[in-house]
Amino acid sequence: MDGKKRANIKPGIKVKIVLKKDQRTGKLTEGIVKDLLTNSSTHPHGIKVRLTSGDVGRVQEIID
Repeated sequence: MDGKKRANIKPGIKVKIVLKKDQRTGKLTEGIVKDLLTNSSTHPHGIKVRLTSGDVGRVQEIID
């Protein structure tokens, strides 16, 4: 599923995000969404979220 659309992302779902420090390498961090931080309905680089671990980054992948 697409991490660029806010409608696809809800608290409690499992996602892979790219952290700010990992944007150059593209390393993904997996976790559960706690909060959605992007207010717009779409974002070209992915919707920004906070995971339950406290990590903040942009959703690259939604895990079913």
